Amino acid sequence: MAYEGILLGMGNPLLDISAVVDEEFLKKYDIKLNNAILAEEKHLPMYEEMAAKSNVEYIAGGATQNSIKVAQWMLQIPGATGYMGCIGKDKFGEEMKKNSKAAGVNVHYLEDESTPTGTCAVCVVGGERSLIANLSAANCYKSDHLKKPENWALVEKAKYFYIAGFFLTVSPDSIQLVAEHAAAKNKVFTMNLSAPFICEFFKDAQEKALPYVDFVFGNETEARTFSKVHGWETDDIAEIALKISQWPKASGTHKRITVITQGADPVVVAEDGKVKQFPVIPLPKEKLVDTNGAGDAFVGGFLSQLVQEKAIEDCVKAGCYASNVIIQRSGCTYPEKPEFK
Repeated sequence: MAYEGILLGMGNPLLDISAVVDEEFLKKYDIKLNNAILAEEKHLPMYEEMAAKSNVEYIAGGATQNSIKVAQWMLQIPGATGYMGCIGKDKFGEEMKKNSKAAGVNVHYLEDESTPTGTCAVCVVGGERSLIANLSAANCYKSDHLKKPENWALVEKAKYFYIAGFFLTVSPDSIQLVAEHAAAKNKVFTMNLSAPFICEFFKDAQEKALPYVDFVFGNETEARTFSKVHGWETDDIAEIALKISQWPKASGTHKRITVITQGADPVVVAEDGKVKQFPVIPLPKEKLVDTNGAGDAFVGGFLSQLVQEKAIEDCVKAGCYASNVIIQRSGCTYPEKPEFK
């Protein structure tokens, strides 16, 4: 099978500014752990404050980009994956390009002359993380870039697509173009619920994309928010996963499969009206460095097997392996080679 360019991602490329902080810092900026939000005015001074910390780290991130990099790492086939998003013409942007190319991903960034590269504050307390994204240039992605022949060629070549729900706030028309292409050509289109605020405040955009989505990823908090927003009156993850999998589809080629992670609890997979649960790899608390990128890594691992047409069980195993590796390191980073069997 030819793997070159088989998987394409689109999303918000962000440079993670990661630091261990304390409860006081969370209170000061009104931040909740295990959440992901967009920065407001009140959050802007925190980027400077974090940059001044001695333990600060800068790591190329952004949810979709993380997943694509992990899939690339798991596959170990140069150029198997591609990615599009918008960065600024600046030092952080150069850093991002260097990092992604080194990871073996074929990146086609739109470069914005007037807006700085987006950043994401990653506040770590006791290994748990909270994300506050200042999208900046990432927010400037336009579907005109996607339509350029050299970029649309990546869409034509790919057989699998992954877009985090975060991109719904930036370029829903780009998502629609790729989703419709996937449906017309019987390709596999995958998305992530990504964050409670996406399910709440970008409900219409999410609902417009959902009929095209063959695999829906998410975690338990996002799934419960999705349920609440749609008036389902259930907190039961298995039931919610099932309901999402039964949402109407735009194309009948692929059934929809819902995959919900629950931290240390089993992964819930709903397909064909049935729910299966898969245990994750246990990790002693003292080995946990931070959960930043854990969900992204799970998706990356999962997709690395999906593009090889492996069974769902193997996809979940690979997802669990990848997230287990990532939570023992700072940010979404990994050793040189995977040891996944």
